[in-house]
Amino acid sequence: MNWQDRRPSTLLTGGYITSGECLRDLINKYYDNPIFINRVVATHNDGDHARGLIAILEHFEVGELWMLRPWEYAEELIERFDTYESVPHLQGALRRAYANLAALEDIAIDKGIPIYEPFQGAQIGAFHVMAPSRERYFDLILTSNKTPERSGMESRVDSIFGTIMEKAKTAVALLRASWGAEAFPSGDTSNENEMSVVQYAVLNGKKILLTADTGRNGLQEVIDYAPCVGLTLPGIDRFQVPHHGGRHNVNTDLLNAIVGPILQEQQETGHFQAYISSAKADEDHPRKVVQRALIHRGANLYMTEGQNIRMWGGAAPSRPGYTPLVPTAYPDSHEKA
Repeated sequence: MNWQDRRPSTLLTGGYITSGECLRDLINKYYDNPIFINRVVATHNDGDHARGLIAILEHFEVGELWMLRPWEYAEELIERFDTYESVPHLQGALRRAYANLAALEDIAIDKGIPIYEPFQGAQIGAFHVMAPSRERYFDLILTSNKTPERSGMESRVDSIFGTIMEKAKTAVALLRASWGAEAFPSGDTSNENEMSVVQYAVLNGKKILLTADTGRNGLQEVIDYAPCVGLTLPGIDRFQVPHHGGRHNVNTDLLNAIVGPILQEQQETGHFQAYISSAKADEDHPRKVVQRALIHRGANLYMTEGQNIRMWGGAAPSRPGYTPLVPTAYPDSHEKA
């Protein structure tokens, strides 16, 4: 958003329903009750990103909605399914599986909002879409736990295993570690996170990378595609850390490639800025290994953690109840890989 003309231009990710309603109210309060938002981007289906956009689409006039809808590709994918002979049948199953995106589509159709595909290579205002590529997105649909064909025993086993893993999270041990030590786990994030739309732009001379919840494969796509948009890596100035600081979304090699290598010794930070959107109630995010890894590379690292915070510079207006960002302190321990 551009506070200078006080009219929202691009909005992405709305959080849950209640946070989306809060976002709607904040826009009205600080942007003089605008009627129109140029673009809304739904990065992926997860409820903590997509559900809040319902309040935005219902309240404002929106020029463009950007999102990927798995059911739109049913005709291209149906031959890769064993249990679906009818394209409409597969479309219905995928709409039910990705219900948050389907709800946004219903509103957009009802209000006449055009929907566009944010595949790699698309341009959304000033932002280049860096990931996902069309081919990888199709593969993610087919192998996702949400895929209708994976219902039944296989998904039930996955669900049981996932519950065990969720309970095990609270037992993760912390290990004291010296400067520069990093220990990322081998397992990757979910397919649903990997479906995230990743965007890059240069704004006010700063290279900005917005990753949503993408994973290691998505970040690798960003690295591989960077020359196509004239982006030389490493060199990101403003880095939105994937998935609330999740340790299954990044690793040492990817961070080296995107924001730079580990500094030889603890030095003054501020070479770039990194941001983690994380809820204070979520004990599993952000991970300390991720915090350490970013500071190792010279980041001023900022985390929301339930605060009303703001970024500002120059003559940007202050907001009562909001506080400036304060860099996170360096953790002296990290999770056991």
